Amino acid sequence: MRPDHLQTLPRGGADALLAEHYRSALAEARERTLALVAPVTEENLDLQHHPLMSPLVWDLGHIAAFEDLWLGQRAGGLQALRPDLAEVYDAAETPRAQRGAAPYLRREHVLDFMAAVRGRALEVLDRSDLSPGGDPLHAHGFVWEMIVQHEHQHNETMLQTLQLVGPGVYSPPRRGLPWAAEQAGPATVRVSGGPFPMGDPGAGFAYDNERPRRDVDVAAFEIDRLPVTNGAYLEFVDDGGYARQELWGAEGWRWRCADGVERPLYWDAEGNERRFERVAEIDPLMGVMHVSWHEADAFARWRGARLPTEAEWEKAAAYDPEAGESRRQPWGDEDAGPQRANVDQLAFGPAPAGALPAGAAPCGALGMIGDAWEWTASAFGGYPGFRAHPYPEYSEAFFGGGYRVLRGGSWASRPSVVRATFRNWDHPQRRQVFTGFRCAQ
Repeated sequence: MRPDHLQTLPRGGADALLAEHYRSALAEARERTLALVAPVTEENLDLQHHPLMSPLVWDLGHIAAFEDLWLGQRAGGLQALRPDLAEVYDAAETPRAQRGAAPYLRREHVLDFMAAVRGRALEVLDRSDLSPGGDPLHAHGFVWEMIVQHEHQHNETMLQTLQLVGPGVYSPPRRGLPWAAEQAGPATVRVSGGPFPMGDPGAGFAYDNERPRRDVDVAAFEIDRLPVTNGAYLEFVDDGGYARQELWGAEGWRWRCADGVERPLYWDAEGNERRFERVAEIDPLMGVMHVSWHEADAFARWRGARLPTEAEWEKAAAYDPEAGESRRQPWGDEDAGPQRANVDQLAFGPAPAGALPAGAAPCGALGMIGDAWEWTASAFGGYPGFRAHPYPEYSEAFFGGGYRVLRGGSWASRPSVVRATFRNWDHPQRRQVFTGFRCAQ
């Protein structure tokens, strides 16, 4: 997204500043990536700890290979720096379960590869035309922003891995959260019926699946003011929710029985919850996290409610009926700050539900950005008029694959990807993602 202060400068000056903006953004993204894995031993960095997730060092190589593909080769017209690694780091050619056996670079060599790719990319940046009249990859810095956000997104994936592996691998230093006391309010808020503009308006960077924007007519509904908390979810567990087949869809019941699921992923039978190396008593004020779509769906049925569609979720999060417009964020167009949303990773966990009232949506719902991704009822697919850009493998390859849409970002998301239109997706049985939910009716 072109920073606002560059909009009024002459073309040459604006493009020079935009290039410097991306030089800084690329450096900041790499600094964060390396800082996140700095406490991990070389042995644990190189291992594949779980078949659901890549070896952490594979993620580092993939970040570099993707950057070389798009900045070095596609944008810069260069030959691949390491053509022998193209298949190793292609996510489609080397699925996660097979990555542990792939000939990926180990720590010392992958760091050299990352540095060499970055050096070439910056040389391309120095000669690139980022003006609005540039080619579709360069115009407004599109491909450069895509690479920054790609690295940001892999930061979150790597944190999923580090949470999944269990104690003894990762003990991150934690930033304190300056949250306020929870504000009293109703259990649900009402969103009026009628059309609203759904999707990205096209003014800045967005992924292809967020576009095109169009008016969507949504009937009036109510949605939880807060995400479902641990305390509420404990009531579902204690009421035998995992043993009551009538609450579950057929696919969800088969999954629950086959995997022996009885509680959220990181809860134990003694009433404790683990976050990385720390184990503590389940806090009833926290939003429930690490539940699958099937679990969220079953809870909603138990409560006599349902999951919101993604159109309902976006309208609740972003639509301002007084202005007749959708906001980029629930609170407005400003970036997320620590008083509005718990994002940007360094707290290494969520805040209590409803603890950041400055981030309220126009309808009064709290916490719709940050803390935990929220499951919606919707299957992942393209909007009417969808056009893949710049490659179909980002979104289109997943349409119709049984994936469910997640919205809102989590504590582990970088601010660049937390916007009301951003669409995440995963299989309905997945629980390693930092996921929660709220109900609608």
